[in-house]
Amino acid sequence: MRPLCTLGFALADLTRRYVHRFEQRVQELGLTLGQSTTLAALARNEGLTQAKLAEEANVEPMTMVRMLDHMEAGGLLTRRRDARDRRVRRLFLTTKAKPLLIKIQAGADSTLKEALADVRNEERVLLMAVLQRMHDNLRALDDRRITSDSKQQRVNTESGMMGRQN
Repeated sequence: MRPLCTLGFALADLTRRYVHRFEQRVQELGLTLGQSTTLAALARNEGLTQAKLAEEANVEPMTMVRMLDHMEAGGLLTRRRDARDRRVRRLFLTTKAKPLLIKIQAGADSTLKEALADVRNEERVLLMAVLQRMHDNLRALDDRRITSDSKQQRVNTESGMMGRQN
């Protein structure tokens, strides 16, 4: 077997294989990966709006609407009007969805167990520490870019206003 060449390739290939394995498990439950992710996100925070759930589950809003329609027709969730704003619909799991969440979690646990089959506990702890540090580094860069972009936008806006005043 050829060793993985770069960290980026290794992470991408690992993610692809890991997701594929998990996806096989949720397909046995009659769910897609997107549906299982959506159910898990909703379980963490019932009462979300469709837009917020799409953001939480990392799904495009139009895709989310179709998926929610299908899941509602399957009896997995309900949409209820918001008490303060009738235009807004909030999402809630049904009793039919609750046992599926247990099976989804079991599938995730089994997939992780398989992936870590011959990885010692010390290695797992080290792996998680390194991945967390890498995540924090990249998040900090994202945050700086957002801050930098906001500052540049203000400068551009102010420059435009100054130009109009002259």
